[in-house]
Order: sequence, then structure tokens, then C-alpha cells
Amino acid sequence: MRDRLRFLAFGGALVVLFGVALGIGTLVGDHGERAPDTAMPSMGDAHHGLAQSESGYTLADLTAPSAPNQLGRMQFRITGPGGEPVTRFDTLHDKQLHLIVVRTDTTEFRHVHPTMDAEGTWSLDWTWAQPGTYRVYADFAPDSVTENPGELVLSRTVEVAGTATPQPIPAPSRTATVDGYQVSLVGDLSTAGSELTFTVSRDGAPVTDLSPYLGAYAHLVALRVDDLAYLHVHPEGAVGSTPAGPEVAFHAQAPGPAAYRLYLDFSHGGTVHTAEFTAHAESPAVRQSSGRHQHEG
Repeated sequence: MRDRLRFLAFGGALVVLFGVALGIGTLVGDHGERAPDTAMPSMGDAHHGLAQSESGYTLADLTAPSAPNQLGRMQFRITGPGGEPVTRFDTLHDKQLHLIVVRTDTTEFRHVHPTMDAEGTWSLDWTWAQPGTYRVYADFAPDSVTENPGELVLSRTVEVAGTATPQPIPAPSRTATVDGYQVSLVGDLSTAGSELTFTVSRDGAPVTDLSPYLGAYAHLVALRVDDLAYLHVHPEGAVGSTPAGPEVAFHAQAPGPAAYRLYLDFSHGGTVHTAEFTAHAESPAVRQSSGRHQHEG
């Protein structure tokens, strides 16, 4: 994931909705996907991580456990323009592929890294905590020596059996608490681009020794609430040349006015922690208009 915080309206990717389905057999795979994943994606979908295929590459043969609390394997392949599994990938922030999984009500977020075998099958042990519909994103770049489509984000859905109770989207907040850490946010999402600065503290003291995680002091994933359009962002500056906390800054540009869920991954104390926020992105015109009205009032 090259340093970019352009909502993949500029060459990245995003996604989804919420639903429930009964799984059949021990695994849910391609036959368990919803209709939008198998339909021809629009250009807008392809540029926001909503598509199963883009630039000749496809997220294929996705299987996973079909019910909650059932230990199994999540497996999939990335196939290329010729239909064969891709086995050569560029390294993006210490990994050849980043897997993001989230339930379509924006809960149960996970950022993990499967391993690939010689035949091009990616896999990892997997257990679902809750029933529902989940969006699975594969974020990667095929080997640029042989192909050069750039970084791609492909996704599809998996249905996990059971009665799912969608959770309401949390109200917007400037602070989040996770695992005893307090994280505050300064800055506003904007369609024109803006800086978001997160400050990490613990027990009231600033954390100044964040550990590098995937080549950076933090990572930010943003999902648009109405469709789960996807964005993976990396901070400004580099490990070793910028302070290791307490502040981590990102430059973000939202593709349109909407509510977004933000997931900040940071590493400290030998563990990766994820702080979650809800934020609204506005256009500059709306902000200026709102400011004038307040001033005139």
C-alpha cells in the first residue's frame, strides 16, 4: 500500500451492505456470494474496492467457515488476465497481500495477512464471531516486473449462518478508547483533502514509543458507511525520520460527502490495537456555506 490517502477514486479501492443467509455445507464460497459480486461491476465499483474483478484480475475461489464459532480455513486465489492463479506479488508495506474483513454493519473489523502456497492459494485459520454478511477485501499489487496494473483492491461477500442483529453506527466522536489506550482525532474529512492527526496516550501519558507496524507507526482504513467503499492510508513521514508518537498524521481525501468509519491500527507493548471512529466528510462548499450562516447569525 503505497503512501496514499486518496479515497481510491484515484486508483485504489472500497465497499457494501448488510444481510443474513443460511450457509450450506461446511464452507461458503463463490456460490454463497450475493448477486452484486457476480454482476459486471461498474467503473465506480472498481475504483472503490467494490468489485470482484479489475484490470483482468479476480478475487476467486473464496471459501470460509459457514457458521460462527466454527474453526476452519479462509482460502482464495487471485487470478490474472489469463485465468491462471497469480503467484508473484510486489511487497507493499512488508506484506504481499493485506486482507481486510468487516461485517456490513461495520463491526467485526479485522486486518490480517494470509500466506500463499506454491499454487497461488492464499489461506489462514479463521473463525467468525458473529453471523451476518461480511465483506472480504484483498489489497495487493501483482509483480510489476511481469505485469504493472498497480495496486488493486478486490472484494466479495461471505454469508455466515445465523440470525444477525445489525449494530447501529456509533455517533461521531473525537476520542476512542481501546485496550486501555486513549486516541484523539484532530481534523475533519473533506472531499478536497485534509490532514487527520491521531494522538495516542495511555493512563493520561503520551505514548512516544510506538512500534513500527507494517513499515509505519500506524495504518488507517476508512470505510464509507452506506456502501463500505474502501480506503487504506499510510501516515506522513517514515519510521526513523518522524517521532514514534504520540501523534501520527495522515492526509485524506474522501470521494464524496458521507459518513465514514475509521479504523486506526497501531502497535505498542507487543500488540496491535485498533481504535475506531465515526466521521463525516463534507465538501468545501458545504463547509463555507455553513460557516457563513454561523457568521451571519
